Amino acid sequence: MLPKPEVYRRLIGRLLYLNITRPDISYSVQHLSQFVNQPREPHLQVAFHLLRYLKGTVNAGLFYSASSDLSLSAYTDADWGRCISTRRSLTGFCIFLGNCLVSWKTKKQATVSKSSAESEYQAMSETTGELVWMFGLLRDLQIPISLPLTLYCDNKSAQNIAANPVFHNRTKHLDIDCHYIRDKIQEGFLKTAHISSQHQIADIMTKPLSSVQHRVLAAKLGLVFHTSPT
Repeated sequence: MLPKPEVYRRLIGRLLYLNITRPDISYSVQHLSQFVNQPREPHLQVAFHLLRYLKGTVNAGLFYSASSDLSLSAYTDADWGRCISTRRSLTGFCIFLGNCLVSWKTKKQATVSKSSAESEYQAMSETTGELVWMFGLLRDLQIPISLPLTLYCDNKSAQNIAANPVFHNRTKHLDIDCHYIRDKIQEGFLKTAHISSQHQIADIMTKPLSSVQHRVLAAKLGLVFHTSPT
């Protein structure tokens, strides 16, 4: 354990605050925040590495276009068994209003999933809940949103569970999630769409990526580099 763990804890607190405007660090911050109770030297070194990345991208920020259309869509992803200690999966999602990113999250799932389809389905369920809340907020603000909303997922098995009205033994433990998502689909509130893993924007929320892929997905999130005025 670090001789002064409060240094690490203060740093992670600041990174959590920064994550409000920098979705590209969501995965790293989620991972580092797991060790605030007993941080060790490798954890601090990884946090310093993240600081060096931020120093090199200090002029990066989200761009919100004034001409963006008012349509809600979401990308959802899960990384099955990512946590080595608990084998719990990570849920990640990105929600767009038009082409502008308005909500994102990386979170460890509460239970261990027995398959990648199960972890993906739990991620779809949580993203659907966020979409319902976002839709209600926009409706209260008298902003019209056309239905159905599109939920992009790269796991066909999870999509098939949402479309299949028959519960098999392997999906009984997903009863509540299955009913919740299927109800939203039948109501016309939501529709699912398949997207290849190569173009899955939510991958940046759930997986360690190469520098090239990280930059590509960060750009798709709407993260741009602003030129400082002279």
